[in-house]
Amino acid sequence: MHHNPIEIYNLSYCYPDGNRALNGITISIGATERVALVGANGSGKSTLLMHFNGLITPQVGQVIVGELPVEPQYLKQIRNFVGIVFQNPDDQLFMPTVWEDVTFGPLNQEIHGQELIDRATTAMNCVGLDPELFGSRSANGLSGGEKKRVAIAGVLAMQPQVLVLDEPSAQLDPRSRRQLIELLDSLPLTQLIATHDLDLALELCKRTIVLSKGRVVYDGSTEKVMSDPDLLAQHALEPPLSYSRPYCQLEDLK
Repeated sequence: MHHNPIEIYNLSYCYPDGNRALNGITISIGATERVALVGANGSGKSTLLMHFNGLITPQVGQVIVGELPVEPQYLKQIRNFVGIVFQNPDDQLFMPTVWEDVTFGPLNQEIHGQELIDRATTAMNCVGLDPELFGSRSANGLSGGEKKRVAIAGVLAMQPQVLVLDEPSAQLDPRSRRQLIELLDSLPLTQLIATHDLDLALELCKRTIVLSKGRVVYDGSTEKVMSDPDLLAQHALEPPLSYSRPYCQLEDLK
């Protein structure tokens, strides 16, 4: 297990069309910490996530991952250190079989032979997919929850120290969502979870960062921010359902 935090100093990013997606972001994420990143659409969440493994490199400011700055000469090491699971698993699953999808990353790390088999088998078992049952199947025939699990397995097979997830519960049915929460809760990795699912954030993360218009407007206790409807409303967020009044109470039926 690594002992290096992720440090972001005064990070700003502007897209070619002039849209300023990030504006002076400074945060630190400790090793093994699980942090929720929330904000309305357009708040800068996805842009920030892509800085963690160099899909976007800093224009202004600095990102340091595992003691390495996110700069072109270090991207190979950083991408082995940080695994990203995209919102839509179809963006990550493109090989003919599940086994080939899971082994794609390790093969690019030049892992072969028994070590490759062991990594892929362990990763699939970790996400609850039997390699013998699922290995030869095409991802196209899987459910949304199964696809998400394959995408996570493909990242875990690369043995990252940091797991970054973009809207992990999107498009999942309630059972698949519950299984995902249990899976993420069991992984001893540093995790940054960008999500609109505030109930998931409340259940998994002690710490939440709220982004609004490219700025950090809150960084602290998840329970505290989720119980502050005024602060959430200021940034176009709704309190989690578990903090809301039930839709129907007995007295409403009388």
